[in-house]
Amino acid sequence: MDNIAGTKSTLSWVVNISVVVLVVLWLFPTVGLLISSFRTADQIAASGWWKAPFATEQNLKLRAAGPEVQVQQGDLYVIEGRLAEEDLDISVWGISSRAIDAYQPGEVAELKKGGTITVNADGSYRAENTEEFTGKRGQRIFVTALTPAELTLENYQNMLLSEETSDGMVKAFFNTLTVTIPATVIPILIAAFAAYALAWMDFPGRAILIAVIVGLLVVPLQLALIPLLKLHLGIGIGKGYLGVWLAHTGFGLPLAIYLLRNYMAGLPRDIIENARVDGASDFQIFTRIILPLSFPALASFAIFQFLWTWNDLLVAKVFLIDSSGQTTVMTNQIVELLGTRGGNWEILATAAFVSISVPLLVFFTMQKYLVRGLLAGSVK
Repeated sequence: MDNIAGTKSTLSWVVNISVVVLVVLWLFPTVGLLISSFRTADQIAASGWWKAPFATEQNLKLRAAGPEVQVQQGDLYVIEGRLAEEDLDISVWGISSRAIDAYQPGEVAELKKGGTITVNADGSYRAENTEEFTGKRGQRIFVTALTPAELTLENYQNMLLSEETSDGMVKAFFNTLTVTIPATVIPILIAAFAAYALAWMDFPGRAILIAVIVGLLVVPLQLALIPLLKLHLGIGIGKGYLGVWLAHTGFGLPLAIYLLRNYMAGLPRDIIENARVDGASDFQIFTRIILPLSFPALASFAIFQFLWTWNDLLVAKVFLIDSSGQTTVMTNQIVELLGTRGGNWEILATAAFVSISVPLLVFFTMQKYLVRGLLAGSVK
């Protein structure tokens, strides 16, 4: 009964479950990156993003007040205060990085320079000594405390407004747009003309040319990088926007021509023949009939090409990046942050999410055309 029209195949459940699994696998890291971009560095280091709504146990390095605030109480010199403005829930503490869990709250620790210190569970402390405390700074105290959940916009402020990172990220954002938009538009224009010729125009060697284009789909990108760079240097293009545009165009054309040719070949022949009977030229047929009808296929390839060029690092490294950093793209700028700010995971998470936000916007805006363009011609 599964093959009778109107009945639901048992395989549909497998398809539905597979789609749900794929969606979850895609959402899991994306949502995690979004949540991590609003967390502090200590929270990211202490627990996974799925624990963001809950209090987490963190190891904190704090410092007591310095000798300048000490007061004399009888025969003792005393320093009192709180390790943090808000109340802490301390489980263990210590005065050495090698033994951060040496003491329980309320226990007394002997200081190396003389005197004792006691830290309570709420973060209050009291240091006592029979002689005056000396030194320029207060005692370091390592605590393991349960801290409440906290989401902050400070990561985005540091990345977009801080003088250390904002100039590079903003410049890299516009550099990426400068690379991506022409590298998406140029291959679409060239591929549309070529696809129409291969689909509706008869000329010698057309079948061989189609076979060559299909064969180019399996050529590894890495195989052509060095020869193409030598060609660019030989003809005077060098490293720059023109070189990276041409590189992305060359690498994207085989897929573009293949995808658009298959779509255009599936368009109704009667429309083309009627236009020719009415005296329309090939250029008029292409611009007034083929292009409007081929918009789903054009949009689907535009999504692929935009995502590829926006997220590209290898081609940009080879054909674009210069020593001055004036043409640095987003992907390379994130690598630079990883190198110079390797411990600041909150900044890296924020920069990565800003980088993927534009492709996500493009995908969700044009995703309805993606399926239509890919499935075109599969059913006659």
